[in-house]
Amino acid sequence: MTEPRAALPGVHELLATVARLRAPDGCPWDRKQTTTSMAPHLLEEAFEAADALGRGAADDSREELGDVLVNVAMISQIHSEGGGFHFDAVAAAAAAKLVRRHPHVFGDQQAASAELAYGRWEAQKAAEKAAAGTADRSVLAGVPVALPALLRAFRIGEKAAKAGFDWPDRAGPRAKVDEEVRELDEAIASGDRAAIAAELGDVLFSLCNLARHLGVNPEQALAGTVGKFQRRFQAVEREFDHALAGRSLAELDAAWDRAKAAERARPAGG
Repeated sequence: MTEPRAALPGVHELLATVARLRAPDGCPWDRKQTTTSMAPHLLEEAFEAADALGRGAADDSREELGDVLVNVAMISQIHSEGGGFHFDAVAAAAAAKLVRRHPHVFGDQQAASAELAYGRWEAQKAAEKAAAGTADRSVLAGVPVALPALLRAFRIGEKAAKAGFDWPDRAGPRAKVDEEVRELDEAIASGDRAAIAAELGDVLFSLCNLARHLGVNPEQALAGTVGKFQRRFQAVEREFDHALAGRSLAELDAAWDRAKAAERARPAGG
């Protein structure tokens, strides 16, 4: 096991820099920020870091993770200025939580698989919340509302399934998709916009449940498809020198097929 370095000059430099930015003669923008105003920036930087990690881009990942850390440091600094917690308290609490929730590493319990380890984590988490009197008895507790809706639907489905509220196999959610699509068609035929929106939401939720049974993360699957569409659309744009207006659908479809064929012909990783 690699021991962490006793001195972390990079962390100290970051905290000193953030404190300087928040000083009376610091940056007007940074001084204006509040914990509430910083929350969206933290979320945005987390998504950018996830994107870099998903692309396997080491340099970008390092930079984007640094931006996440900047936001954590800034929020901690703002809290400390009001007499609240500071960065070191955040880090110490996180370390203590990791120790408590890994009794199979730091204690005498055993966990021979990732599933058992995750179960230990959830059990300890529930015990801590119960002891603090903050436990939400719903099995759906702990799924952040701020998650992207597709990922939130996936996580909600996971938690409901762990409580036994699930189909025994993939045939159930697959049939549910067909059922919800039929209801969407009926809503479309009615022209009721509210009903259309509701039924479309049901279709998406049922697809998330099917994805879970297939062992596919729907957020990642959709991200992959969006990325694929973007690459091929941009290839079409390049073919026509970005002058798509006035082109027939047949021309655009043919260019799309060429872009698709060219992408498939490229070797993996090329």
